[in-house]
Amino acid sequence: MISILLPVYNTEPYLPNCLESIQNQTETDWELIVVDDFSSDQSLKIINDFAKKDTRIKVYQNTTKGIIPALRLAFEKSKGAFVTRMDSDDKMMPRKLEILKYTLLKSGEGHLATACVKYFADEGLKEGYQRYEKWLNGLIKNASNFDEIYKECVIPSPNWMVYREDLIRCGAFYPDTYPEDYDLCFRFYENRLKVIGNQEVTHEWRDYSTRTSRTSKTYSNNQYFELKLPYFLKLDYNKNRPLVIWGAGRKGKKIARLLFERKIPFHWVCNNERKWNIELYGTKMTDFNCIKTLKNPQLIIAVASPDGLLEIHDFLNTNDLKLKQDYFHF
Repeated sequence: MISILLPVYNTEPYLPNCLESIQNQTETDWELIVVDDFSSDQSLKIINDFAKKDTRIKVYQNTTKGIIPALRLAFEKSKGAFVTRMDSDDKMMPRKLEILKYTLLKSGEGHLATACVKYFADEGLKEGYQRYEKWLNGLIKNASNFDEIYKECVIPSPNWMVYREDLIRCGAFYPDTYPEDYDLCFRFYENRLKVIGNQEVTHEWRDYSTRTSRTSKTYSNNQYFELKLPYFLKLDYNKNRPLVIWGAGRKGKKIARLLFERKIPFHWVCNNERKWNIELYGTKMTDFNCIKTLKNPQLIIAVASPDGLLEIHDFLNTNDLKLKQDYFHF
């Protein structure tokens, strides 16, 4: 059986479509654990109306405000051998549960099943979400999700499934760390779950102006360096190799400050010669060609400009530096 964990907060306009998309799954052996997170609209009534007609739907009221307590409660009430989560404003494609379940049955424990996603919006889709969809689906199609884990969340939060034992081993929803989906993604990575991606679109991700990821202060800074850098230092940083920040913009400066506060030595390079020899956080910025003089360096790429990245990747390829081994995109 599959346990679907569904936190709900004020999604009355979209909730019926969400619940219907779950009921219309080709895979029927599931339980839906819904936790209402103190909704002030008609969300709870809608959930209860569905639950009266479908015994697979169990409804609980959150005891502590927030998505992490809601997910934690839903998981504690669940019983399935497989666990997945869902967002109450989204829709499942009809074969989603079937595809993810049989991917895990075929692969066994130690694996995480995911698939492609599609954003949609009634008022038109923002360019940033289009880019994220293309990037994320590209990782899934190339089976390279964890290669760029320090860039953005590489597992779509409502479009994965794992064995229950693997989720417990990864800490499930017990850490109180936001954003909770990105933190869980890092714990999947830390515990070496192997991602198995499917080419088919299994989840439709809704975008709208009052969506929580747009309005909540928790998600207002989508760089999340305070989350990403500690995981990098724990999981991939090698203190015996010289560490290099490449990039003098906001990203580079934020990473430099965090490293400086932790007393971790680093070199700092950039493409802009006007910034060479500027000293900040105890380190002078220099010409990126100095990387050639360093023995076996590790690079943090903190550049967002497409043109700048082209020059950087040309340098990396020319010098035979490997992604997720010698350099990491932030």
